Amino acid sequence: MSDHDRIDRHVERWLPVLPDLDPDVEGAVTRMSFVTRHLRAFKERSLVDLDLPAHEYDTLHALAGRQGRAAPSDLAADLGMAPASVTARVDALFRRGFVRRIPSTVDRRRIDVELTDAGRSAWRRAMDVVGAEEHRLLGALDPAERRLLSDLLRRVMLVAERPVH
Repeated sequence: MSDHDRIDRHVERWLPVLPDLDPDVEGAVTRMSFVTRHLRAFKERSLVDLDLPAHEYDTLHALAGRQGRAAPSDLAADLGMAPASVTARVDALFRRGFVRRIPSTVDRRRIDVELTDAGRSAWRRAMDVVGAEEHRLLGALDPAERRLLSDLLRRVMLVAERPVH
């Protein structure tokens, strides 16, 4: 094995306490949890630095994922929120000049939400900062290893997505 990390030391401490502990399962799960916490904390700090509250970023991100335009009900579904909560978010983004309200192309009674250039720029700045950290971490792997990691995690996800009986 190459370099030891803090999780190796964690596993070594627990093996005498739990002799049935599978060090590979414990190591993988604990590392995934640590990397997730690291990326979440990095994102939170970055958003503060960019003066972009997380809930605004999440809303801009959902909107960008719909090609920059969506009905509030679609955003609510994407964000797992009540439509009234999305309205409050859209109002705040509108006041910042990050979105505009435009007539729907499919229902003239409906209003859609569209990213403005300022909103797209704010979202993109945050994406670039967070993405750079993701690439920094996964840069420890060569492209084939990154593909393998993604494929292995997909297999784990498919099991996690199945109902537990």
